[in-house]
Amino acid sequence: MIVFAFDGVRLMDVAAPLEVFSTASTAARPYTVRVCTPDGREATTSTGLRISADLPAGQVRAADTLVVPGPADLAAFQRRPELVGHVRRLTGTAGRVAAVCTGAFALAAAGVLRGRRATTHWEHAEALARGYPDITVTPDAIYVQDGPVLTSAGVTAGIDVCLALVEQDQGPDEARRVARDLVVFLQRPGGQSQFSVASRTSATRHPVLRPLLDAIAADPAADHNPRALAKNAGVSTRHLSRLFREQTGTTPAAYVETMRLEAARMLLERGESVTVAARRSGLGSDETLRRIFARHLNTTPSAYAARFRTTSPS
Repeated sequence: MIVFAFDGVRLMDVAAPLEVFSTASTAARPYTVRVCTPDGREATTSTGLRISADLPAGQVRAADTLVVPGPADLAAFQRRPELVGHVRRLTGTAGRVAAVCTGAFALAAAGVLRGRRATTHWEHAEALARGYPDITVTPDAIYVQDGPVLTSAGVTAGIDVCLALVEQDQGPDEARRVARDLVVFLQRPGGQSQFSVASRTSATRHPVLRPLLDAIAADPAADHNPRALAKNAGVSTRHLSRLFREQTGTTPAAYVETMRLEAARMLLERGESVTVAARRSGLGSDETLRRIFARHLNTTPSAYAARFRTTSPS
């Protein structure tokens, strides 16, 4: 396994893969993780901390996995085409490739993401889509896998994508063990949003809408159908829909559904059953919850809950 480091690389983007794979390495199933740099010399990270190299990029002949971290200064990275050249050559030696954060831009520039789905840090997702129209960018995902190529969101999502690789290599029990050791949740599904609904919603102070959003967040299971919301706000349903579009970019029904989904996720993470999560979140039935999980997270409630079960205190 090779991690490519270079001057200006984000420290956490390098540290997360090293920590996950070294923790997952056991006598029975060892990972050999080596850091390569363009010239084999140490690399200075964005924090000023220097990382030693095991070998220069030119000496890498084969790797089961290549991890490409992201630069802190994307514009400066893009002015260094020799780094893209190293990434292009390294990907040709690897069985699978994972990018952390803005490392997706290095893969894109190297042609690795052409025709594939990908993600990156939310702040740069639009630039990735605009600069590389042949890539299908999923702007809000924690990580995306398309064949042997994985891309992930910012910084800590490097842990998520590496846990996913450990799960593929050694199974879910080992991935859960590593997550417990690192004291992180195992492991956010790739399709999960980078942010909660509340943090993705504009911080509107509109006198009509703000009280409604607060009420939905406080009690997602209450009656929040558009007609009831409009009545509580003292406006027509048409006017309410217009306000939601202007202030949140979505419809009242869609907003309520995502808030209920988020509530259901939190309940499952706390150990509640699927039935309880469906009822207390306001989604009603197990079947409705399964349908919404499939649409938004591409997983099932029971599979999602299983990820967190072994992280509970014993």
